[in-house]
Amino acid sequence: MFLPSFRLDGKRAVVTGAGRGIGRALAVGLAEAGADVALIARTREDLEETASIIHELGSRTLILQADVTKRKEVQQAVAQVQGEWKNIDILINNAGMNIRSKALEVTDEEWQTIMDTNLKSAFMFAQEIGKIMKEQPTGGRIINISSVAGHVALRTGVVYASTKAAMIQMTKVLAMEWGQYGINVNSIGPWYFKTPLTAKLLADEDYVRDILAVTPLKRVGELPELVGPVVFLSSEAGSYVSGQTLFVDGGMTIHGF
Repeated sequence: MFLPSFRLDGKRAVVTGAGRGIGRALAVGLAEAGADVALIARTREDLEETASIIHELGSRTLILQADVTKRKEVQQAVAQVQGEWKNIDILINNAGMNIRSKALEVTDEEWQTIMDTNLKSAFMFAQEIGKIMKEQPTGGRIINISSVAGHVALRTGVVYASTKAAMIQMTKVLAMEWGQYGINVNSIGPWYFKTPLTAKLLADEDYVRDILAVTPLKRVGELPELVGPVVFLSSEAGSYVSGQTLFVDGGMTIHGF
């Protein structure tokens, strides 16, 4: 038999930014594949909604309300998951945000807020959970949610793009350092997907026309199309993939004229 398993039965996952949008979809997708999922975000009500969906699938959840930019709160959240479940097999670094200021208008506060939320938080979770995975016989999987903005120049804002490019490079270095411990580190680079955060932008017909003009598949992504790649990288099917960024973008990053 040559087909490896895409199932995640018995695995324990941590998903940041799990309250809504992409984070919720990924958390539910991991649960559908059999994993128990620890849900981390700032808003408890959103986390409870995500948890209720997962419970219907028969998987367990932990709800951890935390500010992912604060080291102490990250450590407390990770310690709570380890205390409850012992092993942590999968980390999805999804928490992120953006302020669409033009480069000449970016303030120091905006710079620091976006850097802390998108990049620093991902590193802190990777570092704290990496310590646990290092000691596990089975290692672990870390998946960072980057963006096509980390690879090509877009109108998403210079700070956001900088964090996503740095996340791609961070993925490579962590994969190189931690491969010896059986830890696979990869990233996903989405283009536009239908979420509550993109709803306003995608309601603008001119904006959507510009998006589709550089997207070979000529449509915006649906969240299940992002879940599949994450489950693949989390499962035995992706066991020999590390240090890579998989762009889930309808072909946008290969677009030419």
